[in-house]
Amino acid sequence: MAAGPALFTRRATLAGGIAGLAIAPLPRPARAAGLVPTPAQSEGPFYPVELPADTDWDLLRLAGSGHEALGTVTYVEGRVLGRDGRPVPGTRVEIWQCDAKGRYRHPGDAQGPMDQAFQGFGRVVAGADGSYRFRTIRPVPYPGRTPHIHFAVLPPGARRLVTQMYVEGEPGNARDFLLNSVRDPEARAQLIVPLQPAASEPGALAGRFDIVLPEAV
Repeated sequence: MAAGPALFTRRATLAGGIAGLAIAPLPRPARAAGLVPTPAQSEGPFYPVELPADTDWDLLRLAGSGHEALGTVTYVEGRVLGRDGRPVPGTRVEIWQCDAKGRYRHPGDAQGPMDQAFQGFGRVVAGADGSYRFRTIRPVPYPGRTPHIHFAVLPPGARRLVTQMYVEGEPGNARDFLLNSVRDPEARAQLIVPLQPAASEPGALAGRFDIVLPEAV
């Protein structure tokens, strides 16, 4: 994975080594013109006001914490693509989500105790093939919402895309107002990701979320 600015490269050596580990085979996107753009979704109220001490690819171990975060380890990977199927290298990909207790690392969310070991936010720079990867937790329900992970995608020379990733098979998907605000079934399906056992880490899950930008880069 390509290295980003100094702010993004803490534990770069570790990330490089772990990122090479294999996970269960997952399908690659079709390389054909006219891919359906990934639908935009609300940023929500909990984008970090203050970034955590770490902002790297591994959200399960926050600097200064002596243990890993609670929750089911989940690898989320994919590629950032144009509508023509070409990769968009150098894209900055950010994710944020609530911890296993349903709490965001944000001063506006004071609904309960926080998992102090969970980073809650991570960012990486997509490689030459448009690829990105995170190690995080399987998202959990939040009051009024089905499990989800927020994404912000900042391609070079193009506008920022904000979207959300959902988990296939979650009962709350059928009731979630934001997911179902995407009326086109094909577009909505792009936001829903199946999670499979990860080959690289016992008990972990893995899912693939390819992001198709809505405009040319």
